[in-house]
Amino acid sequence: MADDFHAFIQKRKEVARAYINGDTGPLKQIAATDSPASFFHPMGPVAEGAEQVLARYVDDATAFDAGGESDIEIIHMGHDGKIGYWVGYQNAKARLKGAVDAVPMRLRVTEIFRRTNGQWQLVHRHADMAEKA
Repeated sequence: MADDFHAFIQKRKEVARAYINGDTGPLKQIAATDSPASFFHPMGPVAEGAEQVLARYVDDATAFDAGGESDIEIIHMGHDGKIGYWVGYQNAKARLKGAVDAVPMRLRVTEIFRRTNGQWQLVHRHADMAEKA
């Protein structure tokens, strides 16, 4: 089971890279499909409920253009087979639509996952701006 969660976290890193390039397809595959779900946005109000959270993720991704980079720096993570989490930083260079240069971002992140029908799903994300990258 530990290898399963570690493999999922590697997939989560790929999902973050796709997202920072405006591609929400991979995130839709791991986003919670049932409530409860929540997203504490780094610069906006809290989204609650699986549909509302996914809608916020999709809407936010429209700000990004291809050519961005992202990596997850994990401070610690764990799971019990039903609930998993990671805490750390997301370091990114985002290419925002209409901007010439990539914008460096460093977010402090906590994510919580629930295992549903044998699959890990993102049920909570809390992200806020940390010091500059």
